[in-house]
Amino acid sequence: MASYSTSEFRAGLKIIMDGDPYNIVENEFVKPGKGQAFNRVKIRNLRTGKVLDRNFKSGDAVEAADVSDMEFQYLYNDGEMWHFMNPENYEQLAADKTAMGDAGKWLKGEEVCIITLWNGRPLSVQAPVFATLKITHCEPGVRGDTVSGATKPATVETGATVQVPLFVNEGEIIKVDTRTGKYSARVKE
Repeated sequence: MASYSTSEFRAGLKIIMDGDPYNIVENEFVKPGKGQAFNRVKIRNLRTGKVLDRNFKSGDAVEAADVSDMEFQYLYNDGEMWHFMNPENYEQLAADKTAMGDAGKWLKGEEVCIITLWNGRPLSVQAPVFATLKITHCEPGVRGDTVSGATKPATVETGATVQVPLFVNEGEIIKVDTRTGKYSARVKE
């Protein structure tokens, strides 16, 4: 198995520690006036999402995680699991609620998602950056209540709630930024 030296540490690098895959979030090289140099590293557990701070002596080696990011097409949700298909070989896999995170509330069917796999198991799912969704319920905007930046809650077809401007009405299609969960634009049909 491959390994990384502390001199190769950078944000985004995937390593194995204590049998779990981790992603390096931040790396800072520290050379104190007295003593050995070390790397102060902030790492995120890819299975649990927990963030830890660790120090590694300069020159230490850490095992590389066999983690891959692949594109999968979303098929359906059976209540517990979200099912995806690899468009190249038609293999299917299922992701649970922890792997899905917030991505599940933006998927309606056939979107292409990036899934991080470790030992063939999905660790995390990234929804497409923008989702085009139909508004199923929202209160009508009150005429005259148009103070700059005023918003109202709207429920979209996946069940998620998004804050939209007052001029957006029920039945319209909107574009939502899935990274922030915020309204981006109205879509013309």
